[in-house]
Amino acid sequence: MQKTLYLFASGRLRRKDNTICVESEEGTKYFPVVSLRDIFVFGEVDLNKKLLEFMEENEIVLHFFGYYGNYVGSFYPREHYNSGYVILRQAEHYLDPARRLELARKFVDGALANILQVLRYYQNRGKELASYIEPITRLAEESLPACGSVEELMAVEGNARAYYYEGFNTILEELPFTIAGRSKRPPADPLNALISFGNSLVYAKVLTEIYKTHLDPRIGYLHATNFRRFTLNLDVAEIFKPILADRVLFTLVGKKMVGPEDFERRGGAYLLKERGRRLYVQEL
Repeated sequence: MQKTLYLFASGRLRRKDNTICVESEEGTKYFPVVSLRDIFVFGEVDLNKKLLEFMEENEIVLHFFGYYGNYVGSFYPREHYNSGYVILRQAEHYLDPARRLELARKFVDGALANILQVLRYYQNRGKELASYIEPITRLAEESLPACGSVEELMAVEGNARAYYYEGFNTILEELPFTIAGRSKRPPADPLNALISFGNSLVYAKVLTEIYKTHLDPRIGYLHATNFRRFTLNLDVAEIFKPILADRVLFTLVGKKMVGPEDFERRGGAYLLKERGRRLYVQEL
């Protein structure tokens, strides 16, 4: 089974025969290229064109993150699976308002279904979450089917996530973290820092999976296709963020694997330190 390689230490990334060689302060390690699906780079890593050519030949995507875990960009190799027919069909569905709306609705429907799954999981374990489950259920069953535009769908999803994030304080009660609402740029508290970091990982991971298909990641339906490089991965990630990123958050905080010492406050923003990022990817 192919795996994701996470690189936190600074060093050098190069090709060695049919392996990826990682040289860092932690030592030299070799990874058979056939065992890798993608690489997430967090440290200061040197690489060269030969390595990128090797990545392209073996269809391996590299994702780069900044010092504090913010997503910077990806090396997206030449698409080996691109299909002109599929791209045309994607474009047709985007340009047809009715088709685009129905596809976008499915993404929101999947997101709300998994949000409710998470909340019900913790409700079944004694957490009082009915006041969040009930309004989200109404949004999913009544408001979502009635939406007549993508903008209305985005509003429904935004309202559902607002209730959902309020429920975090109940799920994590008696722990040293609370959330006053979702804040992204910058994250206003440690929980928002964890959410932002986790979401960035999911966006990148979904981009890797799209690369392995005939789909073009530049054509999205819920998120507008414009000058942004990729949008389809943002659409698909909405479905999986609750059961991937948020699951890890509840594990790390609920089991006290991370604490206040794993965050740094800088200029009004909370940032997850390297130890916390390492723990996060171990649980993902």
